[in-house]
Amino acid sequence: MGILNVTPDSFVVGSRQQNETDVIKRIETVISEGGALIDIGGYSSRPEAADISPEEEWRRLEPALNILMKSYPDFPVSVDTFRADIAKRAVADFGVSMINDISGGGMDEKMFETVATLSVPYVLMHMQGTPQTMQQHTNYERFPEDVILYFAEKLRILRRLGVNDVILDPGFGFSKTLAQNYELMRNLNQFSLLFDCPLMIGISRKSMIYNLLDCAIGESLNGTTTLNTYALLNGADILRVHDVKEAVEVVRLVEKINN
Repeated sequence: MGILNVTPDSFVVGSRQQNETDVIKRIETVISEGGALIDIGGYSSRPEAADISPEEEWRRLEPALNILMKSYPDFPVSVDTFRADIAKRAVADFGVSMINDISGGGMDEKMFETVATLSVPYVLMHMQGTPQTMQQHTNYERFPEDVILYFAEKLRILRRLGVNDVILDPGFGFSKTLAQNYELMRNLNQFSLLFDCPLMIGISRKSMIYNLLDCAIGESLNGTTTLNTYALLNGADILRVHDVKEAVEVVRLVEKINN
């Protein structure tokens, strides 16, 4: 899954696509490097990111979705949003293939019911609080058991609504300390063992890598590749990344090992 940010404040500066030329270049890069789908986001979810209105989020998304629909109509597209109305509009107007919700339905009470009517795959991520407050919510009674319980409860609600095509994302970097991120990674195979759902991992160039290695974000690709490899060997099915070529190479190598 190649990341396409149409935000002005993504934590990876080089991933910010702010005009039509940059958007097209990014799409073509994802496709040419072997990406399987594009995840487009108009709301930055980095720690303490500015909150924006639904209107502003859609204003950022619509031009890029227009480009994707007109020029790349057969390429699968995921929209990264926690807002039900944005999800509904993206599917209805542009036929997007998937909704990726960082809040797991926690920031819009209409999201689960909306996804049930859209009949597209839904990425259910673990987070506590909001992007603005999540790093204040890193206390757990038991970790990572509380994350597992979170998914069990959310999946029960989704199944009751008839949503069966659910992808789980443990939410690395969201409401978790550095130590908790690595404990979560050590226990990654538990999610595949406990839940009959594909597993998506998003650790691309995150602080859990560059803070531990004491390097700049721009120097965190090697660490990203290392953790992506570990994730694939422990049950991950989808890698959400900035660097598509390197991730595709990891997938090919791990597939060769497994086969």
